[in-house]
Amino acid sequence: MIFVTGGAGFIGSNFILDWLALGDEPVLNLDKLTYAGNLNNLARLKDDPRHLFVQGDIGNRVLVAQLLERHRPRALLHFAAESHVDRSIDAPGEFIATNINGTFALLEEARAYWQDLASAQKSAFRFLHVSTDEVYGTLGPGEPAFTERTAYAPNSPYAASKAASDHLVRACHHTYGLPTLTSNCSNNYGPCQFPEKLIPLMIANALAGKPLPVYGDGQQVRDWLYVGDHCAALRRILEAGRPGEVYNVGGCNEMKNIDVIHTLCDLLDAALPRAVGAAGYRSQIVHGADRPGHDRRYAVDAGKLQRELGWAPAETFGSGIANTVRWYLEHRAWAAAIASGAYRNGLADAGAAA
Repeated sequence: MIFVTGGAGFIGSNFILDWLALGDEPVLNLDKLTYAGNLNNLARLKDDPRHLFVQGDIGNRVLVAQLLERHRPRALLHFAAESHVDRSIDAPGEFIATNINGTFALLEEARAYWQDLASAQKSAFRFLHVSTDEVYGTLGPGEPAFTERTAYAPNSPYAASKAASDHLVRACHHTYGLPTLTSNCSNNYGPCQFPEKLIPLMIANALAGKPLPVYGDGQQVRDWLYVGDHCAALRRILEAGRPGEVYNVGGCNEMKNIDVIHTLCDLLDAALPRAVGAAGYRSQIVHGADRPGHDRRYAVDAGKLQRELGWAPAETFGSGIANTVRWYLEHRAWAAAIASGAYRNGLADAGAAA
């Protein structure tokens, strides 16, 4: 069995669905079910005995200890996090509580559990911490992409909280020997993403006839990673990653935010064209003030993961975004059910990864 935290969120739920589609090893899923956690993401597993769901907080050390002792997992994959940059600007305390204090509590209980394992189980155990490229800060137009050796320079409360959690994971390995793995991924997109993030927000607003709000000039550059490719990378890191190592996961798809929005509009024009003579979806684009501390460019060098573990993304941005638009068009009720109150001033966050 594996133990997943935050498995009702966007990346965590995609990971669990992929995991159980590819094998029969059970998953213990601990999720607090905050605004971004949605069990509807896992509806197809409702009666599947391989998926054990527990609603709870990673900061509840008594609960985590009980779950570890009862279910005896061979690995713990830590997805649970507050991840929206705008929300971190408005309410940073939640990010400190979950991303830093919660990760510390989880590490402490995982370490206590691991220390009591038999020798063979102890050497095989893994703690995989899922993090973000935002810990590295921002890049200029001509600068090389982030590598695992790039110095940390977080520029938002969200990024700072994730950087702190990364450091706690590293320290736990180097001080106590806990066999940890850390992944730092670029911007994810795909099915089941909460509609405050750029791509699902633009799709929802376009279909509703609402403005498509863009921060500043929209020239911010992100490396876009299809969530299915991310899940495949995590499976490979869990399988063969070296304890104590960090692996960057990128989609090899650097794109400006405004170009992503234009692509979405063009796909929607083809799939759901407006009435003859009506303006296309691009006509709904509006530019607003930029976000405080908005990083200009992220780019991820995933060469280490490719060289050492043989992973490479299967999706281009073209194929991944087509899959994504198709999913949202087929699941409009899903998006409508959770969209209310999901935004800050109507502006989308294109920076958070998880």
